[in-house]
Amino acid sequence: MGKIELVEKLVIAPDQPTPSKRMFLSNIDLSLVVYQDSASFFDPPTNQMCFSEICCKLYNSLGKMLVHYGFMAGRLVPSLEEKNRFEIDCNDAGIVVAAARTDRKLSEFGIISAPNPELKELVVFLLEEGDEETDLKEIPLASLQLTQFGCGSLALASHYNHCILDGIAVREFEANLASLTRGDDFIIVPNADRTLLRARNPPKISHPHFEYSKSTNTENLFTIRGTTSTNVKKTFLENQIHVLHLSPQKIASLKKKALENITLKNITTFQVVAAKIWKARSIATKMSEEKVSTILFPVDVRKKVVPELPNGFAGNALVPGFARATVKELMELEDDFVIRKVQEGIERLNDEYIKSGIDWLESNRGVPCKEDSFSLVAWWRLGLESEVFAWGRLKCATPLIVKPGLVMLLPGTKDEGGINICLSLPQDQLQEFCRIMLET
Repeated sequence: MGKIELVEKLVIAPDQPTPSKRMFLSNIDLSLVVYQDSASFFDPPTNQMCFSEICCKLYNSLGKMLVHYGFMAGRLVPSLEEKNRFEIDCNDAGIVVAAARTDRKLSEFGIISAPNPELKELVVFLLEEGDEETDLKEIPLASLQLTQFGCGSLALASHYNHCILDGIAVREFEANLASLTRGDDFIIVPNADRTLLRARNPPKISHPHFEYSKSTNTENLFTIRGTTSTNVKKTFLENQIHVLHLSPQKIASLKKKALENITLKNITTFQVVAAKIWKARSIATKMSEEKVSTILFPVDVRKKVVPELPNGFAGNALVPGFARATVKELMELEDDFVIRKVQEGIERLNDEYIKSGIDWLESNRGVPCKEDSFSLVAWWRLGLESEVFAWGRLKCATPLIVKPGLVMLLPGTKDEGGINICLSLPQDQLQEFCRIMLET
């Protein structure tokens, strides 16, 4: 009793054949060849729709979706023209969808508004044993698991390769999927052409790029970057994921204090919270004072590059903004210094800087910075909770894991509001992090 049981598992291909081709992946895409897991939750359907009917609507809608998102039904393969580069073979191989049931109620799975180890069950039929030894060309780029709980609630979990879509493209994908399940048309027609983000020839690196590190995975790039399920399982056994809630009142207090400094203008909630987290984490992890601490945060550059990317761009156009300072500076200087550093990290991302970064990746085959750094992802700003599917309104969406070196900002519950900060640190460091975050 209580175990999740597989109802069926199938491969969904596009309803109509899509053009057979090799699709170019940008250097931004290729810096993110890792799998991501997340889940969307729904209350029991009020329209009495049975589980088999829900499954059919999902399957049919995905078949229609893949006609426009044909690349998602392809496979990652070595480039025919360039060594150590991937591209997508658009071969209509399809995506995997599993339907599952459990007698357990959703409430028995703990907090669903933030990652917790119980939720890994929601992708249990998508993480095949042995995935870590399998070439990426054998692995679907996207898989979904629809689970019905004993209380009638539903979870739609996804396991997808980050190289195909960024958070904004995922939000648009979900909006389209929700619309098709309701019997409506596409809301946003996707455009997956990444050639506008191709490196210049020859590359022109006009700026230093502290946001990237050179990749150390050189022995077998094609399989090493696909090691996903092993990493996922290990992470749950390491540091406990901790959730710290920042109330609307606390956020307002932080912003009010920052605005007392007249040199700061147009401060956003993200900038204030990011600056505070950067300072707190750098101190809590006991970095030595002379070390340079780097915070990375994804910035949407769809409208920052020239020419602008088309509406519905279905790829990766979130590049790492960054701020750097010594731990000594973070400890001793006023908060306005730290906030201003975060603002500068966003402001430096103009067309030339972005293209210089793409060229740097072309020359160095790099990845987001790994030295004395962490990434802060503002998941709460994606607005995933607004979609209405045929079986009901999405009540909550959450990533299923927070890897070491990552801090996630998730929306607080509807009752609480505010922001939930999710991160993984040893217990003693967590206590110090929380103390610094909550001090006035």
